[in-house]
Amino acid sequence: MKALRPALPLLLGLVLWQGAVWLWQVPSFILPGPVRVAAALVDNAGLIAGHAAVTGLEVALGLGLGAVLGWLSAVALALSPAARGAIGPILVFTQAVPVFALAPILTLWFGYGLGSKVAMALLIIYFPVTSSFLDALLQTPAPWLAQARVMGGGGWRQMWYLRIPAALPGFLSGLKLAAVYAPIGAVIGEWVGASRGLGYLMLLANGRAKTDLMFAALVVLAVLAIALHRAVDHLAAAALRRRFG
Repeated sequence: MKALRPALPLLLGLVLWQGAVWLWQVPSFILPGPVRVAAALVDNAGLIAGHAAVTGLEVALGLGLGAVLGWLSAVALALSPAARGAIGPILVFTQAVPVFALAPILTLWFGYGLGSKVAMALLIIYFPVTSSFLDALLQTPAPWLAQARVMGGGGWRQMWYLRIPAALPGFLSGLKLAAVYAPIGAVIGEWVGASRGLGYLMLLANGRAKTDLMFAALVVLAVLAIALHRAVDHLAAAALRRRFG
């Protein structure tokens, strides 16, 4: 029974959803019930799987590049107060601009293929990874740094052997947050211009009034995001156990 408890709220929501559709006789083109969505998912399994594979690749590439660039940027900014003063406001500015406003520009620059979607996911992922890791790097306890200086540790040695290991939880926290945001960036890019992907499939289904197919694609996207977050969470837990025992 304990294993089933996390699924009970989901099952209750599905029952209420189906009951509301039956009770108020909501037209299926406005709100299909879970039974109809499940049928659309089964009937179009091959189609949805193909589009999900494209979105999954975009998300994986964006998350990987965002993690690497965020890690490198945070280390560089932590080593240079001047760089933090100059580049910090630019990082904030990238988050102040609405993502939808940047999607057409990225499509213009990188085309309608994989590049623009990866760039959009990267843009959304980069800030939380960089910000979380940089904050953790800057919060290394002062006595630790003083002890490292007494032992002859310079800036790079302190960073590599002390500050980065101590800031690992902060980096992993930002990475887990990025895993949730990554699918959003990829789907926004697909909405602006694409010929493959779950975002494209949702627009196509909506234009043809196939609301059940649109909901089926949305369900798969949600499952993809949850699976990605769980995978990153497990990797983060394993990394912390290995580092701190």
